[in-house]
Amino acid sequence: MSNFENLRKQAKLFLRWHREEYYPVATRIRAVLPRYRHLSDSQVLAASFKLSDAQELIAREHGFESWQALKAGVPVMSEAVKPVPSRVAVIAAEPQFFVADIKASCDFFTRLGFSVEFLYGEPPFYGQVKRDGARINLRCVDRPVIDPHLRDRESLLSAAVTVGTGDEVKQLFIEFQAAGVNFFQTLRKEPWGARNFIVKDPDGNLLLFAGPAD
Repeated sequence: MSNFENLRKQAKLFLRWHREEYYPVATRIRAVLPRYRHLSDSQVLAASFKLSDAQELIAREHGFESWQALKAGVPVMSEAVKPVPSRVAVIAAEPQFFVADIKASCDFFTRLGFSVEFLYGEPPFYGQVKRDGARINLRCVDRPVIDPHLRDRESLLSAAVTVGTGDEVKQLFIEFQAAGVNFFQTLRKEPWGARNFIVKDPDGNLLLFAGPAD
């Protein structure tokens, strides 16, 4: 089988993933096709995406402007190609919480001011919540992954979220108090110059919120 036939099959696979609302493909579509860059994952999957779009995605990923250019082997891009950096810059990290009930977990994070970015599966077994620059992935499991007694004894964090100022972390603590959130540790100043608190989600995951002390 020729390499071009493999690329043709890849395009059809992208088209199927989009129709099946497979969320990881939304990130790839948005990154490669300029007309989708202003859309969220959900909006990308709700938008029209035809075989020709999938073929264009494949072509651009291989350095060609269009599917026709790829077939002809002419690597001409109308947009300026950015130089490849000598060192890749990591722009974000997304912690993953293991939870027993995706809906209950989403309800909890909604109380913390997060919004549900997406849910995947029927019934959902995977999802993501977001508040400003913080994203947390949720993965449904049928039993605890971490010994709860060890986690509580050693204060083993599942994630840490930071804010810019001491006033903001205080404000966040007051906001969560009003929402009736279960605190594992209330607001305090640490010897190393941070002010933080820790909340516990319905599955016992510990989430730290921190900011500078002053």
